[in-house]
Order: sequence, then structure tokens, then C-alpha cells
Amino acid sequence: MPRYFCQNNPDQLELEVQVLDARPGAVLLGQSPFFPGGGGQLADRGVIEWSSGVLPVERIEPDPRGLWHVLTEPVIVQGSVLAKVDPEFRHLMCELHTMAHVLNSIVYRDFGGALLTGAQLAADGTFRVDFDMPGVYPDWLRALDAPLNDVIRQDLPIRTFDMPWIEAEAEAGLFRSKSVSPPQQEDGSVRIVEITGLDRQACGGTHLTSTGQARPVRILKVDNKGKQNRRIRVGFVS
Repeated sequence: MPRYFCQNNPDQLELEVQVLDARPGAVLLGQSPFFPGGGGQLADRGVIEWSSGVLPVERIEPDPRGLWHVLTEPVIVQGSVLAKVDPEFRHLMCELHTMAHVLNSIVYRDFGGALLTGAQLAADGTFRVDFDMPGVYPDWLRALDAPLNDVIRQDLPIRTFDMPWIEAEAEAGLFRSKSVSPPQQEDGSVRIVEITGLDRQACGGTHLTSTGQARPVRILKVDNKGKQNRRIRVGFVS
């Protein structure tokens, strides 16, 4: 699949670009600052501005040519547009996704390489992750907010880089999901997110540039979802 503009330009939240195609209430852009969603992360929020108005983006639909931006009204948009991402919502998703990686890394390290079975970030400032963890008591998982907040205090740098897919497959721990893996890029590479000194794994989402940019968190709930699946829900400290 092609690389998203936001993966190479995470700080550029506005982009003026020509419309490639249009239908009532939607525009196709070959380049867009919007993250379309995926891997449990919600799509960016924002607006499309053009000569005749401005409308919120309701959802994003990937297309081989780019991204369809579905608008809240059935208008026809042509020519040049300004795509603008909501910076507060983008930051929230980066914050949640980063802390989901931190939790994933701690669980993988401390619970015998437990694999991820699901994840979902929420607009209310919480996230949940599911792990294949038979024989693990909920109280052990409720205590994880201490190491999570310790990683925040350490303010560890975060970076992304590309690695050949074949090399990534051969390195233990880069693919953490039990059932899915991040998409392979057109050049045969995969995007890696590294939290310096703690973790690195394949991921296509958006993240903070250091763990210290996240707010303190707490474990909200731990559930048993079947014989082996453990669900951990996390939120920010009020």
C-alpha cells in the first residue's frame, strides 16, 4: 500500500491540494494530512475548505489513488482545497496510541511475550487493549499503572523508521498482534515505531515524539474475555 502523507509529515496538519475526483459530499485527494484510521486508531477529525465554503470531514475512505474525504453535506467540490486536521484530536490519538504501545511493551516483557488480540482508542480519552494471557490474575494487571507512569516520567524519545519486511519478520517482537500485522509498503518495507530503550514494533499510526508528552494514566478496568483473553482499559488521571 502507498505511504500516508501524515506518516512522513506528522507535524503538517494543513495541506492545499487539487481535487482528483469528486462525488456529492466527498472529495478524493492524492495527498492529505489526514490519518484515515486503522489498527484501533480513530481517523483524524478536521475540515475541507474551498472557494465556496468549509465543511467538516465525516469519515475517510482509502482508495488506490489517495483518500476520499466524506463531508457532512452532499455538495460538489472542485478545484483546489485546503485540508485541515483538528490538532487537539490528532494529539489525543497520538497520546493514546503512544501509551497503548507502552502498555503493550510492558506486558510483552513481563508476561512471557503475551500477544495482542485487539486494541481500540476512544474519543473520550481512554483506550483498551486485549492480550492472550492465560493464567494471569487481574490484580497483576491492575498494578501496571505504576510502570506506565514511570515510562512517562522518563520522557523517552520516540522515532519511526522503515525496515525491510523480511528483516522485520525475522526479528522477534516486531510483530505483536496474534492475528494481523501492519501493511507492507509498496517498496517492501514496514514502518517501525521505536520508544528508545523500551520497545520497537511495526505500526502505521501516529504517535508522540517522547513519552513525557503524555499525561499520567491509570488502569480503569481489567476484564476476562474468555479463557485466555484479558482486556485492560486505561484512561488519563483526572
